[in-house]
Amino acid sequence: MIAHPAFGRHPQPSHTIIHLSDPHLVAGGARHSGGSDSDGNLDLTLETIRRVHPNPSAIVVTGDLTDFGEVDAYRRLRAAIEPVAADLRCPIVWVAGNHDERPALRSTLLGGEATEDPVTGVWDLDGLRLIALDSSVPGWHHGDIDRAQRDWLAGVLAEPAPHGTLLAMHHPPLPAHVPLFDILELRHQDELADIIRGTDVRGILAGHLHYSCSGTFAGIPVSVASSTCYTMNLGRPAQQVNGMDAAQSFQLVHVRPDVITHTVVPVADAPTGDHFSEEWVQRMAALSPQERLEAFSRKPPAARA
Repeated sequence: MIAHPAFGRHPQPSHTIIHLSDPHLVAGGARHSGGSDSDGNLDLTLETIRRVHPNPSAIVVTGDLTDFGEVDAYRRLRAAIEPVAADLRCPIVWVAGNHDERPALRSTLLGGEATEDPVTGVWDLDGLRLIALDSSVPGWHHGDIDRAQRDWLAGVLAEPAPHGTLLAMHHPPLPAHVPLFDILELRHQDELADIIRGTDVRGILAGHLHYSCSGTFAGIPVSVASSTCYTMNLGRPAQQVNGMDAAQSFQLVHVRPDVITHTVVPVADAPTGDHFSEEWVQRMAALSPQERLEAFSRKPPAARA
């Protein structure tokens, strides 16, 4: 948690999650088939991640870790992200997506046996429970949470966690803006909803769509992170949306006792103003609440006219 003065009514977050998705790395560092520089774009993302929060609770990568499930691509991904996680002293949660291959993922990233078993797990992040589900279906691009996973999930959720639970999965249980994605949606959504409704699940982190969006599922907020590789040009009619090598981003998930926020962080090399600074924060912190209002919140007369 970053120590800074509290200027508003909300306490500082108890946990901060770095949520990124869909890096689509290719063996040998080759570019993505659509032309994007998967490795280069991920590197830029990781540079930004190093700056935005010095001690996150976890880095969560919600699937499509590679484009073709190649062992070398998983090795390159691990070599890129592990040093960042080590410097930030936080775990990495790898989530399987429809472009991933479970055997290569399990053996290369998890150091386990190269099997087709679903890639699932539970992390206790100082009282915040994070559960990774595997919505990938070997050989297919649509998603599903099979009966065995649903039963397992129900058992885990039977006991609440002190700060509640976040689910991480690749296929979001939401309708898509792009018509094609309806073909690739998550199956058995009603059955999943029956399991998580009324539990301590406070949010669902997902990817797959290559654009940021949010919604609710079984009364639970769902937040979809865009891709670090390429995104979707949503400035077109829905039926004409295609990928573009621009507007990459990730999300900062701030967990507080009463609310969880998901902040989209753009990855861009662009001019940035210098009005706010550490010195400004400290100067404002030394003022009384009323003095802060006068110094910053109150508009000058010309602006109020």
